[in-house]
Amino acid sequence: METGKVILAGAGPGDPELLTLKAARYLQQADVVLADRLVSEGILYQWVQPRAEIIFVGKEGGNDQSTSQEDINALLVQYALEGKLVVRLKGGDVAFYANVLDELLALNRYSISYEIVPGISAASGASAYSGIPLTARNYAQSVRFLTLYNADQYTDVFWQELAHTADTLVLYMSGGQLGTIARKLSARGIAAGKMLALISQATTPQQSIQLWDIDKLAEQEHSSFISPSLIIIGKVVALHEQFGWFKPEAAEQSEVYFREIRNAQAASLSPVFVPK
Repeated sequence: METGKVILAGAGPGDPELLTLKAARYLQQADVVLADRLVSEGILYQWVQPRAEIIFVGKEGGNDQSTSQEDINALLVQYALEGKLVVRLKGGDVAFYANVLDELLALNRYSISYEIVPGISAASGASAYSGIPLTARNYAQSVRFLTLYNADQYTDVFWQELAHTADTLVLYMSGGQLGTIARKLSARGIAAGKMLALISQATTPQQSIQLWDIDKLAEQEHSSFISPSLIIIGKVVALHEQFGWFKPEAAEQSEVYFREIRNAQAASLSPVFVPK
């Protein structure tokens, strides 16, 4: 049997219309789609052909019902070796905190061909839909993408440099550390005029944005948020007040847009073939 092919594709940050044409074309052709939790179901309903098999391989930090990366790798290999066209559909872009390297290594190990199809990243989507340009003349000339989900593991030198950089900081998977991050930056004298934005469920009808002065945030308990969330820190955050064009209904912002991970869903994903 001829070996199939795997397409590693980004689905964008939430809004189904942000899917790329190339990813949509492959979804129309796919035999199997392995979809992340942070993929809009509207994309699957619109673009995946009825005969295709859709498998939800949800992953979420701290959730023991998540599908393991090992099982995802095994499913990719299993279906490709059966000669199928497999689309591994990831939220955002495949290269931003998406474990794409683990999947590439598994595919190379079995000489399975693949393509990588980029998607609009969560950072790009959150920036655009909040009216916060990540770089702007007289505000920031560069941007850094980080994850600080374990903020206490970093050195004082690291925090000192972050507090005084002119770069815009974009933090993935760090909402649970918001208070700690604010306190560490404030204690090291972060420059006046820098603000922090917490953007939850970006580009969806449930998008919400919370803005803080970092010194004030360091002195209080922050508000709750809904995953996924993304933090932007820098002078550019102040531009939201003038350019924040996307204004979903406030009544919807407490609702959850993305699929929840359930026991039954996770239990149904045990692969038949596990690479050695």
